Amino acid sequence: MRELDAFLKGTEKRAFRMAQLATHNDADAMDIVQEAMIKLVTHYSEKTVEEWRPLFFKILENRILDWHRKQSVMKKIFFWRKDTADEANQNSISSEVEDRQFDPQSQLISEQIGKHLLACIEALPLKQQQCFLLRSWEGLSIKETSKIMGINENSVKTHYSRAMQKLKQHHEKLETPCGAKNCKTEKRQHHED
Repeated sequence: MRELDAFLKGTEKRAFRMAQLATHNDADAMDIVQEAMIKLVTHYSEKTVEEWRPLFFKILENRILDWHRKQSVMKKIFFWRKDTADEANQNSISSEVEDRQFDPQSQLISEQIGKHLLACIEALPLKQQQCFLLRSWEGLSIKETSKIMGINENSVKTHYSRAMQKLKQHHEKLETPCGAKNCKTEKRQHHED
């Protein structure tokens, strides 16, 4: 049981971040992670240590998909309600940047890049987001990711590739001198002068 506790402690923060990025809500993300952990403990604690990681992330993936399905139904039923997500909760995802020993300007740039990257990951379609997180953040193989997501290995490659392309495009936008979508219009106006 100590091994299982150690596994869960070591996985909790990364799992929470994955759920948080998928739901944009701290409370829902925590619920999803807790449900996944409870299911792993109650149904799969007798499995070997090597089996826990892929099992846990498969459970987590299913919980996230269930949450999205439920939200979709709720939006159809209560279509007149506006999304009442707490702004502080929205900002908490992008405001968590590790403290580093930089000068203030470097630290500000690092924080802006971190916020931008998290916003880009949040903007990815769910399958691409989950595939990217499992492959890049968790270091899972294509085969493991395929089993967890319930899709074939070629689909994993496709989702991962598309996620990387979108993240690269967002990164390139960030590196442009004006750093905005209207950069081309600014350049055109500059040439017209």
